[in-house]
Order: sequence, then structure tokens, then C-alpha cells
Amino acid sequence: MSRVLTPLRVGRTPVVLSMLGLSIVTACAGSDSSETAGTNAILYEGARLIVGDGSAPVENGAFVVENGHFTLIGASGAVDVPSGVTRIDLTGKTVMPAIINTHVHLGSTREQLIDQLQDYAYYGVGTVQSLGHDSAAIAFQMRDEQVPGAARYLTAGRGITSPEPGRSTVPYWISTEEQARTAVQELAARQVSLVKIWVDDRNGQYEKLTPALYGAVIDEAHQHGQRVVAHIFALDDAKGLLSAGIDAFAHSIRDTDIDDEGLALFREHPDVVLIPNLPDRGVAADLSWLSGTVPAADLEELQANAIDRPEAQQRFAIQARNLVRLDEAGVPIAMGTDGSAPWAAHLEMEDMVAAGMSPAQVIAAATRDAAEFLHLDDVGAIETGMAADFIVLDANPLDDIANTRRISGVYLRGTAIDRAATTAR
Repeated sequence: MSRVLTPLRVGRTPVVLSMLGLSIVTACAGSDSSETAGTNAILYEGARLIVGDGSAPVENGAFVVENGHFTLIGASGAVDVPSGVTRIDLTGKTVMPAIINTHVHLGSTREQLIDQLQDYAYYGVGTVQSLGHDSAAIAFQMRDEQVPGAARYLTAGRGITSPEPGRSTVPYWISTEEQARTAVQELAARQVSLVKIWVDDRNGQYEKLTPALYGAVIDEAHQHGQRVVAHIFALDDAKGLLSAGIDAFAHSIRDTDIDDEGLALFREHPDVVLIPNLPDRGVAADLSWLSGTVPAADLEELQANAIDRPEAQQRFAIQARNLVRLDEAGVPIAMGTDGSAPWAAHLEMEDMVAAGMSPAQVIAAATRDAAEFLHLDDVGAIETGMAADFIVLDANPLDDIANTRRISGVYLRGTAIDRAATTAR
């Protein structure tokens, strides 16, 4: 895959290496290369490399990180390593790109956001996209800010929906086409590239956006170079939105199995992206892997609810079948979770595999494909020139997707995240 790269992050030196239990050796002078590396160049070697594009991994791989970016990538012994680099032995480990979560909802103060973004980083998430609940100025102030030890934060600002009595007025409430266009114009003025809309009556509680209203949003957004992503529930609404030119779905179809007409509409709009956002599978699960960030009492409560629930299994089955059919039809898939649980990406990836996608497909959906959906060209893959956002794992997630939870270390912009500090906090 070829991309035009725009490096955004420079000058960071990897730190906190001792906590990862990695072997560190300084390379001797007299390397095969006559070039001398900068003082912060580090060679990571011996790990299996999952580059993020769905291709076969590089067994016994090697890569160099310098100034926060990947500068050399290949097989161990085949990379022409400059002299003077620091070597880190990752033998027995697996390395994959940091996860990108395309659908979250986070706090409204700087302190809340920093805490949450550091929690996301703990779980290997390097970038999050907040979708539609951000009205405070801090959301835009922190957009793309490089917070140490934290995930990168993107915001869609305020979403657009019909009036919802009794609920917060953070989203734009619209009842006319003029209001629809004004809301989009205000978002465009804030340089918001994604516009979130809700087309769902929430079990009969509210009026849905009508085709005339969401059509006006989509038309105005496209005039401003923006894309529109829709929260939906019903198949009929998905069909109407596809016909109106929607760009992405923040949830899949949840009321019934997609029919041939729906599949045909997706095929007629091959660039429309699906963020499946699968529901809880309703099966018993061991959540002890959350002990690093969840207090014991809270974890006990979560574990008590992680039991077999037939009704949830039925809801999951509908969306799982729809995901597989849309994936097989060639619909682009990006990973997103809704909510704010920093570990949710790992559950979502496991659910996507349970639905029928392969681990390699799911990892691509959570890295390269998510980056492409967000129009980010500097993250999402282990690729020369990209920001060095990567996870070091103790086991291979291509064998078992749950191995994405077996995290040995997380690096963002080439710097090791202090996961112990997050656990202590």
C-alpha cells in the first residue's frame, strides 16, 4: 500500500524500557552500514511483525525507530542497520500497530480527557475518534494534541438529531432543513471532517430525522468536504441513508437480517464504511485481564454480569450475520466501540472474529482500515515513515484474537507508555 506520508511527530526518545523486561544492548561500531544513526535510534528485533494490512506477518522481524517514526523495517539480518543504534531483543514477542478506535464518547473536561486517553493508551489504543457528543471548547483545544502517554484525540464536535425532550442538548436539535444546513456550517467552521447524525427513535422515545432532514445534512456536508456518519438501528433507515449518499454507519443493522435490496444498495455505494459496533455476545467470560485498571469491587461487579444470556446471544446473532454478509460483499469495515471503556476494542475485536471474520481481517479493521476511514496517513501500519505507534504482545493474535490483551508494552510516537503508572493511578 502506498501513501503520501506527512510526519507529524518528531523528537521523542523511547523511555521506560526496563519495565517491559526487554533485553537492551548497544550496537557495536563497525556495522555493515557506514551510516551512523542518531543517538535516539533504536532497533527492535526478533519479534513477529503484523504490519496491519492483512498480509502474512514477518517472522523474526526487525525495525528501527528514530525521532518517533519507523525508519527501517524488514527481516532480522536483512535490515541494513546503521551503526550506533540501541538494540532491543523482542524474540518470542509479536508486534502489531497500535489500535485505532473510530467511535468513542469521552469526558468534557481536560482532566477527564487526559485520564481517559491515558487509559486507552494502556490498552494499546493509539488514536480515538469521538463521535457527536462534544460541545465544550476543550474538545477542539485537545484535538490532535500530543499528551504524554496518551492516545491521540479526534472529535466530530456536536452531532445532529431530532429534538429529544428530557435529554442533554449537546447534539444539534433540528426540525427544519435550514437548521440542518446551519448546524453543518457551524461544524465546518470548526474544521470538523466527520458529521454525526442519529436516525433512530430509541424504542419509540423520539422522532427520527426524516429523509428530508438527513438529506439536507448530507448535501450540505458534502458541499463543505465533510463526510456524514449515521447512528442507525433499522434496515429501512440504512436503505434510505444509502440512497441519500451517507458515507458511513456508526452501527450495523440491528433489527433484522439484511435483505438482497440492502446488499445491492451497499454494492452501489462501495465506499460506504461500516463500523459494526457489535453488542455484547451474552456469553460467560473471564474478565480478570482487566485487573490492571479496574478496581477490585468494580471488576467483581463486571464479572458477575459476564454470564450466558440467551436474549443477548440472539441480538448478537443478527448483527453477526449482517457483518459477515456485508464483509463478504466487500463493504469496508472499521473498528469502533461506542462508549468510553478503554478496553472495549479488545472485546469488539473478539466479537468480530466470533461473527466470522478472520483475526487478520479484524486487526486490519482496527489499524490500517480505521486509519483510512479517518483519513489519517501517518498511523495504522508498521510502515517506513509512519509514527511509531505499536504494541508488543506476549502471544500471537493471529492464533487467537484474545491475545491482543496479552500486552507486554505499548509505544506511541516511539515512546514506551508507563503502564505501571496507569495501574497505580
